[in-house]
Amino acid sequence: MGIVKISDLMHENLRVAGNALSRSINAQAEHWMRIGMLAELHPELDHREICQLLIRAEQAGGFDLATVSGLVEPPPPTAPAPAAAPAARKLAGARA
Repeated sequence: MGIVKISDLMHENLRVAGNALSRSINAQAEHWMRIGMLAELHPELDHREICQLLIRAEQAGGFDLATVSGLVEPPPPTAPAPAAAPAARKLAGARA
C-alpha cells in the first residue's frame, strides 16, 4: 500500500461522496479509480456497463486486470471501408 497525494478539493469531494454512499474516503477513491481505469481501458463501455463489469469481476474472485480483461466482450468487428467511388479513383489518379 502506498500514499497518494491529492488536492484538498479532491479530498473534500471524496469525503462528501463517500459519506453519501456509505464508503470510507479510501473506498470512494478506489471506486473512482476503478471506474476511471476501466473507462480508459474500455472506452466503448458506458457507466452502467462498467458497473456491471465490476460486479461480474467480484463474483469471479475479485478485481484485477486479468479477471476484468477476461470478462469484457470483444467489440463487434468493424465493417471494411467501402471501395473508393470511380470519380474519387479518377481524381486520385490524376494527382499522381
